[in-house]
Amino acid sequence: MSDVKVGIGVPRSALRGPLAERRAVLADIAAGGLDHVGVGDHVSFFGGVGFDGLIQAAQLSALHDSLEVYVAVYLLALRHPVVVARQLEGIAGGAPGRLVVGIGVGGEDPHEFEVCGVDPKTRGRRTDEALVILRRLMTGEPCDFAGEHFRLDRAIVRPAVEPPVPIVVGGRSDAAVRRAAQHGDGYLGIWISPGRFRGILDQIAEQAAAAGRRGVGWEHGMFTWCGFGASRGEARERVAAAMTGLYQLPFERFERYTPFGSPADVADFLRPYVEAGARRFHLAAVAEDDSAIVAAAAEVKRLLSS
Repeated sequence: MSDVKVGIGVPRSALRGPLAERRAVLADIAAGGLDHVGVGDHVSFFGGVGFDGLIQAAQLSALHDSLEVYVAVYLLALRHPVVVARQLEGIAGGAPGRLVVGIGVGGEDPHEFEVCGVDPKTRGRRTDEALVILRRLMTGEPCDFAGEHFRLDRAIVRPAVEPPVPIVVGGRSDAAVRRAAQHGDGYLGIWISPGRFRGILDQIAEQAAAAGRRGVGWEHGMFTWCGFGASRGEARERVAAAMTGLYQLPFERFERYTPFGSPADVADFLRPYVEAGARRFHLAAVAEDDSAIVAAAAEVKRLLSS
């Protein structure tokens, strides 16, 4: 299992404070053997919570020379794809080969879309169109497009993004599976069982082949909330509080998909996903402090790699 990648959501201490201290946090993550630091994306989520995924990715990529930055996941439907293509070119140009962008449709808080002037009911179709445009623009070639939500006449973003930025598609719906098969370099699952994950990968392979996509270097993974603590009860309490606070839903809605306890407990929970085809795990981890998160996640990776 040595090819399994593990990363963590960006610690708060890597986003605020003196630059030297922020660099030290990322250096500790890399020194622990973790593969990426991940960022989310929300404009105004449940009461105004927000973090721009690409702005944070740009900051983090400049604070460390080798650590990958994983955006999980970006709400593409809230942005114009030409602007996003330019942003990706700018980040990738400064950190070539170190950016992975996950795309999702969100929707847990419809008001977030409404305040951005986007009808929540159109977010899937907007995402579909934007993915087609984004893929074309990143090649550096002219793009003409006439769709329901976007119309372009010879749009060009140069230079081409090289090497290309991998795009993974997150979600659980049939539409997410189709997007991954048609437009993605991988799939990012969340809140699904190992069996469902394996079934989705089979669907993606079948649909991609039907669409004529050959030779894709698939990198499929899982976004997994997890809690670490001195006891399972303590770990559960921590991750439950974090998830309830963010999603405004009871933890019991998520518990069956959320490991907590020791690093060994979390690794045991994740191992069936590895067997089902997961090659990267993005851990939204909660622990006593940032250093404890890094140490626990590093141990999870060691256990999965052994």
